[in-house]
Amino acid sequence: MRLEKGFALFTTTYSVSGMTCDHCVSAVTTELSGLPGVQDVRVELAAGLVTVDSDVPLSVGAVRDAVDEAGYELAGV
Repeated sequence: MRLEKGFALFTTTYSVSGMTCDHCVSAVTTELSGLPGVQDVRVELAAGLVTVDSDVPLSVGAVRDAVDEAGYELAGV
């Protein structure tokens, strides 16, 4: 957790399997951005990593559901 502009910001990096292209990045970013409290989503396609900044802690279940909805699999936190 870090403070940014006076607010707590939680940053978590997840491993996501199955992403292979820019469409994958867009789908995962869109789904995760829709979770309450999410401020930013960054995807490292080659590494299969997704970093999420949020102003509230996110449950792994909510993140897993969003990644599943995008068509991919949450492989780890």
